[in-house]
Amino acid sequence: MIALIQRVQRAHVEVNGAMVGQIAAGLLALVAVQPADGEPQVRRLLDRILGYRVFADSAGRMNLSLSETGGGLLLVSQFTLAADTRKGMRASLTSAASPALAEHLFAHLLELAHARHTPVASGRFGADMQVHLVNDGPVTFWLEAH
Repeated sequence: MIALIQRVQRAHVEVNGAMVGQIAAGLLALVAVQPADGEPQVRRLLDRILGYRVFADSAGRMNLSLSETGGGLLLVSQFTLAADTRKGMRASLTSAASPALAEHLFAHLLELAHARHTPVASGRFGADMQVHLVNDGPVTFWLEAH
């Protein structure tokens, strides 16, 4: 599984002009599922998202995690993160999981996130979403769970 996390001042997701998820300060995580992913990758990715130190401590160093700050978490499915872009001028999406597997594992990630952290919001799997964010820093990291 892959997550592109961005430290944000605020973020929200709209589908057909309606807001479906929003957070104040925290992390926006764009998430992709790959064909070999399963339960271990879901758990490991959530551990990394919640525990990755991207927030400033009292000395201004990035030493605090989302779990420690209590900020919001906005999870958004984005299969294009799994694309193979090494050749040509068009991405190959064969390295992304099937929609059925991706939806199942993304839903499981969301369920576990709700059980371990508050507040948690999400986009809508498979929808045409508009993601609005104010990146704080900017701070953006690519996380993988194998």
